[in-house]
Amino acid sequence: MAKAGILLISLGLLAVPVFAPAQDKPGAEVEKARALLGGAWNRYPDLGEKPDPNFPAAPPIPPPPLKPEHFGPWEARQKANREAEQRGEPVYSNYARCLPDGMPSMMMAMFPLEVLQTRGQITIIEEAYNQVRRIWIDQTQLAAEDAEPGFWGHSVGHWEGDTLVVDTVGIKEYVRFRDAPHSNQMRISERMRAISPDMFRNDITITDPVFLTGPWSFTYLYKRKPGYKLYEYVCEDNRQYRDPETGGTRLRIDQK
Repeated sequence: MAKAGILLISLGLLAVPVFAPAQDKPGAEVEKARALLGGAWNRYPDLGEKPDPNFPAAPPIPPPPLKPEHFGPWEARQKANREAEQRGEPVYSNYARCLPDGMPSMMMAMFPLEVLQTRGQITIIEEAYNQVRRIWIDQTQLAAEDAEPGFWGHSVGHWEGDTLVVDTVGIKEYVRFRDAPHSNQMRISERMRAISPDMFRNDITITDPVFLTGPWSFTYLYKRKPGYKLYEYVCEDNRQYRDPETGGTRLRIDQK
């Protein structure tokens, strides 16, 4: 009986749950900086907008560092696209198909963005195409090959001080940023931070060991739009379709 009692006590001790030590609660200034990400934002500078001298525009996005066997075909497609535009025969694109941008293109904020912060989740809504992405806070990321491919992928994030660090995997193959091909090993890393009460910065880095020679990094900037309410955007009146003869985009002139 004594041995049985000792065994039961030992098993009981093993069954006691072990909790990770609680993380230090961020200070008031950090919490305030984190809260600044919430709200409605517009790309900066907007089309035709002159940048504020105190907030220069982000540098131009560089070409994708594709491996040589992929860069040649990509460059040829860009040339063909430009020539088609000049002829008035634009290439049939995902936009003509009424498909959303997906990641990371939606973060360019073609139309305004809204950032919502709730417990365990940050939601980013892009007005164009009613795009919605969810960032799960302090959760384990899926293996890239296990993520169900989608337009916005599977995003997890955590806070490093006042900076939201986000990792995204699982983007559909035909959802392309600047038409650059990618594999299911592609990762999109973001560092989002309010740089003033009315400006927020997103530093983005794309990696893909299959198609890229190294990291592809660029930055988006956003300006707050106080009081702005996002509009509904549904691609229901699209007049574009695929030309059966040229394969390009044709405009339906019979629609009003």
